[in-house]
Amino acid sequence: MLLILGAVSAVFAQAKDDKIKADVRKVLDEQVAAWNRGDIDGFMKGYWNSPEMTFVSGQTVTKGWQPTLERYKKSYDSRAKMGVLSFSELEITVTGKDSAVVLGRFTLEREKDKPTGMFTLNFRRFKAGWRIILDHTS
Repeated sequence: MLLILGAVSAVFAQAKDDKIKADVRKVLDEQVAAWNRGDIDGFMKGYWNSPEMTFVSGQTVTKGWQPTLERYKKSYDSRAKMGVLSFSELEITVTGKDSAVVLGRFTLEREKDKPTGMFTLNFRRFKAGWRIILDHTS
C-alpha cells in the first residue's frame, strides 16, 4: 500500500512540475513573440514589475523594472537593432511550488550580425502569474 501511495505521490509531483514548466515556457514564448513584433513593452510583461527586479548584463547591474525597460528601449531603439529573437537550449528547473530557474541561450538574427549568449532567469509565481525576478544574461 505504501509503495502505491508513493508512486501516486510521485506522479502528482511530476504533473505539478510539468505544469510549472509549461507555464514558465509560455512566458518565454510570449516574450519572444512580443520582441519579434517590435513590442518591448509586451516583452517586459514577463518581468516582475518591481523596483526589486534585477537585470544583469555584462558588467552592468540594473535594479528595477522601469530602469530595465528604459535600458532595453535605449539599446534597441529600432527594429534593425532588435532583429529576430529566439531562445534555445532551455533547461527549466522547478525549485519550489512558486519558483523556477531557466538556463538557456538567446540569439538575435540581424541583417549584419547574429549575437548570441547564455542567460539564467529566476522566476517566481505571483497572483498575476509567473514573472522573471532576476535575469543574468551574458
